[in-house]
Amino acid sequence: MTHADIVGVLRVASEIHPDLPESAGVFSERLSLFPDGCLVLAQGDDICGYAVSHPIRAGLPPALDHQIGEIPPDADQYYIHDLAILPRVRTRGLGAHCIEKLLLVADGYQTTCLISVYNSASFWRRFGFVPEPTDTALSAKIRGYGQDAVYLVRRKS
Repeated sequence: MTHADIVGVLRVASEIHPDLPESAGVFSERLSLFPDGCLVLAQGDDICGYAVSHPIRAGLPPALDHQIGEIPPDADQYYIHDLAILPRVRTRGLGAHCIEKLLLVADGYQTTCLISVYNSASFWRRFGFVPEPTDTALSAKIRGYGQDAVYLVRRKS
């Protein structure tokens, strides 16, 4: 992903996540802070998907549509903030390919987490992500991602 891709990323995000909007500033900040965790899927010049991920402190994912300021120097968990792929290209295995790339970036961390939305936990389970108990503060943050949001964690084997 480059900063020039943000317009295309926002277009995909508005189609895939109409009820979970995030500003251009969030995508731009994540790209500036951790470019290795920001990917786009493109057909020619047409962006048809993206992924945003970065290190965090364990169990402290950012709230939806909030900038984080910095990658914590003591980050000890990898966080997949978003993976969005347009329906017209979903059957091509691009999601799995993206996740494989993200898990290579996450290799230095014992755990990788995410907040599953739109009842997608079964998709993530194929990659080793399982529900994890949450405390009150994390549960409240997760609800900001929608009523069906679930906190999932993958432990390095």
